[in-house]
Amino acid sequence: MKWTLDTTHSAAEFAVKHLMISTVKGHFKTFTGSGETNPDGTLKSAELTIDAASLNTNVDARDNHLRSADFFDVAKFPTINFKSTKIEQKGTDITITGDLTMHGETKPVTLKGELTAAVTDPWGSQRSALAVTAKINRKDWGLHWNQALETGGWAVGEDVKLSVEFEAVGVKTEAPVAA
Repeated sequence: MKWTLDTTHSAAEFAVKHLMISTVKGHFKTFTGSGETNPDGTLKSAELTIDAASLNTNVDARDNHLRSADFFDVAKFPTINFKSTKIEQKGTDITITGDLTMHGETKPVTLKGELTAAVTDPWGSQRSALAVTAKINRKDWGLHWNQALETGGWAVGEDVKLSVEFEAVGVKTEAPVAA
């Protein structure tokens, strides 16, 4: 079965250390995605496209800095893309390996989490949910900007925690017409 994201019931979030003491969290407001499951309900493929300019940390000045050439450079690299290359699933436990393209760099990433079995919603559509996390080093994607602290350390952590929770709707296909 083919699936498309219900973005009103989905989230793409990130978290990174600030000044080595606290965590700044943010999310992307605009994204699209799709996937396909095998007949047994296991995930076969998954893709995600994020509008990089849609990032939001609830601080306009910080968001503008993150959109600038110091970080995401959204004028030059408007999207962040993920495409699965390998999926392992045992029951609801899932590991998705794929290519993450961000800031002009493509690197492999492994997401781990849970895939919820499909249910029928009150309107007759099939729905499923996927919740996965990963940790990446932002410098691997060319996001190097930082500022040294007088007391030692850095203003922005290198490790970024990614968290995505998606609800997907089954795409209804037309039955083949008999000749």
